[in-house]
Amino acid sequence: MTPKVFRAAVSCVRMLSTEVSKPLYGTVASHSSYVFLHSNEPSSEFPVKISTVIQRELQLRTMKLGTIVNFTWTGSPPNLPADKAVATVFSRSGGRLELPEVSLENVNDVEEILKAHIQREHATPETQEETHLYVCTHGARDCRCGEHGSEVARLLREEVERRRIGHKLKVREVGHVGGHKYAANLLIYPHGEWLGQLRAIDVPQVIDSILTRPTRPFRDRDPPILPDHWRGRMGLGKDEQISIFEEFRNRRNT
Repeated sequence: MTPKVFRAAVSCVRMLSTEVSKPLYGTVASHSSYVFLHSNEPSSEFPVKISTVIQRELQLRTMKLGTIVNFTWTGSPPNLPADKAVATVFSRSGGRLELPEVSLENVNDVEEILKAHIQREHATPETQEETHLYVCTHGARDCRCGEHGSEVARLLREEVERRRIGHKLKVREVGHVGGHKYAANLLIYPHGEWLGQLRAIDVPQVIDSILTRPTRPFRDRDPPILPDHWRGRMGLGKDEQISIFEEFRNRRNT
């Protein structure tokens, strides 16, 4: 082992043993929609930084709409060339949208489709039949995501299979979402809920909490899913996330 690799390993061990003492809530970047580009390889195998021409172009065009563009591993690689992609989109107002092909040739049309989806007043019922769980397992970006995230993703899949609820819950992996120190990070859509600092022991409770709630984009007054691990929600700024959580906590304590 080279000195550089040894230092990196020691640093990773130290980070894995460190828990975050600051509140989790209010740590999600404000966004009104999230685009997941399907990857040909697991996010656990992503390089430190991953980007494609399509991802950069789509992010540039939709940034003003409050959209985040990332990569996900669904377990079934689309096996498309680098200049094409399949995408799953979630917005606070429109729910889920599947895009069978995104390319530089049709990016203008895709941009208009995304605008219309984000501006919908209500999600259509068929977009609310499934809950998609995205766990950050981007270990090359931060070892905590690789260690904690990979374990949580594996156990979520096992628990979903054990309960035979794969038709309701889809477990995915995702690239860097921001907040390595909050690993394992879990994004729940169409709800738009973000959870952090999850461990193996939390997996059954995560699934129980999701199954007791409606499958739709959450609004301001919806109570957080798993409050002790709640980072924030799609469609809310950081100050709004803090305000909603503190209001919920005050109601719970009265």
